[in-house]
Amino acid sequence: MITRATVRRRTVVKVRDGRWRQEKDVVVVEEPLEIRLLLPDSALAVPLATVMRTPGADVELAAGFLFGESIIRERYDISTIRYCVDADLDDDARFNTLIVALRPGLNVDLDTARRLFFVSSSCGVCGKASLESLRLRGCAPLNDDPPVQVSCAALGSIDGALRQAQDLFARTGGLHAAALFTPDGRLLSIHEDIGRHNAVDKLIGAHLLSGQLEVLRRSLLLVSGRASFEIMQKALMARIPIVVAVGAPSALAVAVAQHFNMTLIGFLRGASCNIYAGAGRIIDVAMGNEHA
Repeated sequence: MITRATVRRRTVVKVRDGRWRQEKDVVVVEEPLEIRLLLPDSALAVPLATVMRTPGADVELAAGFLFGESIIRERYDISTIRYCVDADLDDDARFNTLIVALRPGLNVDLDTARRLFFVSSSCGVCGKASLESLRLRGCAPLNDDPPVQVSCAALGSIDGALRQAQDLFARTGGLHAAALFTPDGRLLSIHEDIGRHNAVDKLIGAHLLSGQLEVLRRSLLLVSGRASFEIMQKALMARIPIVVAVGAPSALAVAVAQHFNMTLIGFLRGASCNIYAGAGRIIDVAMGNEHA
């Protein structure tokens, strides 16, 4: 197990009530992670993507990223994941590059994978093209039967549970979190990262590598920030039926939820929230007659 620093101490000038003093403070680490693919029957690892992340759970991050981009479908599509050991790299660079060797016999169309990745990450691509990219990945609307359902009481408890579990955020104030909960509000796992997409990749990757993808399909995902298209894409690939965000969703995130039969909740604050899609999975909701 390789342990990398996730925080660093720096001297800052703190201003309080017009007076200042120098103190040590803790800031979160942000470094690039390059993901390279070693294709079957190839001796050369091909660079696929570079993500800015907080070191820690790098293997899970890479696995979750590849799963979300539909390059792999299950744990056994990966033969090995290792850090680069090139002699000409210094320690920082060596531990910021992961080589993922895919299993023999796995058919990967790298050109298609790169095009799909471009559609999901580039600027200037319309919402229709983004939804089409999900269909090209083989995504179909969720059909959880019986449906996963969560009560208002359970929803009202999970944002507090998330805050209590965010150890690094409590120290730095600079990290997002992705957490998995059971429908009755029990915390199953949590991952933190400077990027909210990375936190989701780490969470999904951890379940993929441990052979527990089925757990994701009967749970709900809570993210500490906004709900974007990318968050919904990753949840859809993992077949997570309910996505909850502390912040706002984007219009495209709502479109994904509606198109693929997902439940999307935003602005979670204790017992208050907005349900943007899939309200049928939320039980114990009393409908009023007030209209905006």
